[in-house]
Amino acid sequence: MSVTASISDNKEKLAANIRACAKKGAQLVVLQELHNTPYFCQVEDVMNFDLAETIPGPSTAFFGGLAKELNIVLVTSLFERRTAGLYHNTAVVFDADGSMAGKYRKMHIPDDPAYYEKFYFTPGDLGFEPIQTSLGKLGLMVCWDQWYPEGARLMALRGAEMLIYPTAIGWESTDTPEEKQRQLDAWQTVMRGHAVANGLPVIAVNRVGLEPDPSEQTNGVQFWGNSFVAGPQGEFLAVASAEKDENYVVEIDIERSEQVRRWWPFLRDRRIDAYEEILKRFCSE
Repeated sequence: MSVTASISDNKEKLAANIRACAKKGAQLVVLQELHNTPYFCQVEDVMNFDLAETIPGPSTAFFGGLAKELNIVLVTSLFERRTAGLYHNTAVVFDADGSMAGKYRKMHIPDDPAYYEKFYFTPGDLGFEPIQTSLGKLGLMVCWDQWYPEGARLMALRGAEMLIYPTAIGWESTDTPEEKQRQLDAWQTVMRGHAVANGLPVIAVNRVGLEPDPSEQTNGVQFWGNSFVAGPQGEFLAVASAEKDENYVVEIDIERSEQVRRWWPFLRDRRIDAYEEILKRFCSE
C-alpha cells in the first residue's frame, strides 16, 4: 500500500483494505511496516518522535476493533513509545476476538542512507518468540530482520508455523536497473531460503510508491512492492506488483510443512554440538 502524510487518511485506507480482504475470506491479514505514516526514517528529526504512541494506545484500539469486527487475525506495525526517550519498531498481533495476542519488537536495526532507524528505534528485547493466535503460532519479525537466518531459525525452533515480515524497502534512484533487480532478487531469495531451511511458509508485505526525502538530500525512496507468499519449499504462492496498491488473498496449507519436513529433515540433522562459534561476532583462524 502507498501512504500519504495524513495518518487519519492512511488508517481509513487500511481499514477499507482490511475489510476488502476479510470479505474475500481472509482469516489472517498482514500489513506493511510502519503503515500509519510515511517512512519517516529517511531523515533524523526529533519531531518525528511525536508520531510514536503507546501500546496499548489509539492504534491498538483501532486495529483491535477491526480484528474483532471482522473475526480475523491481524498483524500490524507501529512506532511504539515505551517512555520518554525509549522507542521501538513494534509489530502487534490481534486475535480474532480483538484481543492483543502479542507483540514483537524489531531486533535488527539498520542505519543506512535514507534508513536512519538507529536514530529512532531501540533494538528489541522480547527475543524471537512466536505469537500464539487462534490460527496457530506466528513467527513475526520486521524488515531488516528478514536478512538474518538466525532469527528465522529461532522462531522455527520455538514452534512457529509460519514466518511473517512486515517490510519497508525500496530503491535508490541512482542505482542502475541491473543493480535494482539484484537487490530485489536478493530480498526475495533470502526469505525463500528461510522457508526452505525451516520448512515453513513465509509472508512478506512491502509498501509501494515514491516517498520524497523531506531533507531533499536524496531523491527519496521508491518502495519496490513485490509482496509475496512462499510455501515451505520456497515456492512462490503469490507475488504482488512493484508499483500499485494491491490486496492478495492467498491460501496457505499449514499442514504441508509437516510433510516437507519429513522429506527434508533439516532439523533432525543439525549439528548442535558444533555451532558454538555462531555466537561470536567473527571467527578468525
